[in-house]
Amino acid sequence: MAATKDIESLDDIKKMVDLFYARVRKDALIGPIFNEKIQNHWPEHLAKLYSFWQGILLGERTYSGFPFPPHAQLPIHKEHFDRWLTLFTKTVDDLFVGKVADEAKSRAYKIGDIFQEKLAYIRRK
Repeated sequence: MAATKDIESLDDIKKMVDLFYARVRKDALIGPIFNEKIQNHWPEHLAKLYSFWQGILLGERTYSGFPFPPHAQLPIHKEHFDRWLTLFTKTVDDLFVGKVADEAKSRAYKIGDIFQEKLAYIRRK
């Protein structure tokens, strides 16, 4: 069944984040990294992600924090970002269609690029 609506609410963001991270957790490449780091703290992690995407996509500023530092110690490289983006794009496309859905995918790519640039900088030191 094709997606028929855009991302419009916090409930839509929760649906997107929950499905995406369910896929991440099962993924052979990136699942073990996330599961090792987060362990049994998934509810708290998902709550942060709801707020993060709520701010980016709905303009509702409920997130406070710095998303990069927790990722800086992870053993992640280009192939991990590529898989993350593939899963994210598939999840958004499976659930939603429209301007905000397109913005979610665009922002994910920008975040991936920024994180990779910062990691490359840190690793060169």
